[in-house]
Amino acid sequence: MKTIDYYNKFAYDFAEATLHLDMASLYQRFLTELPKTARILDVGCGSGRDTLAFKNKGYEVDAIDYSIELVKRATQLTGIQVKLKSFYEVNELEVYDGIWACASLLHCERDRLTEVVGKLISALRSNGVLYMSFKYGDSDREKDGRVFTDLDKAQAKVLLQHFKDVKQIKQWTTVDKRPDRDEKWLNLLWKKHG
Repeated sequence: MKTIDYYNKFAYDFAEATLHLDMASLYQRFLTELPKTARILDVGCGSGRDTLAFKNKGYEVDAIDYSIELVKRATQLTGIQVKLKSFYEVNELEVYDGIWACASLLHCERDRLTEVVGKLISALRSNGVLYMSFKYGDSDREKDGRVFTDLDKAQAKVLLQHFKDVKQIKQWTTVDKRPDRDEKWLNLLWKKHG
């Protein structure tokens, strides 16, 4: 539970550090794959930055986060009632056209990653799209009181092989947008087929 304690304690600082980052290029790759009337689930929405962006573009958005403090902040920012819910608890079936898991599944325990991604895929409608991002690497580590599951291209390929009805649309790496960071990120865009 250390990771959640971190986000509850540092919710303000975390929100301030991430709220104003320019995410347009990531949004564009994701939204291009969705219908104009798409329903999106933002998994681990944090400050609510992405939820608000999707809402402002006219999409129907649901959002979840497991930090009570971030849920409060994101609800206030977006005007959407963000649910206090973990990605381990996602249990909807074929409800969403798109699922956005930006820098959230990197806190999933590695031995449960296939299970959680499977739940997200089950929550997608046919032809639905899943976006995920992880810090680029191959290790499990703890930093500043948070636990991380890093992912590299080889591990992403193995993960994808667990799902026969899913194919990868795009995979690319980016550099952290925050001025004090130089970490690389692995971005994955997967599509569920009927």
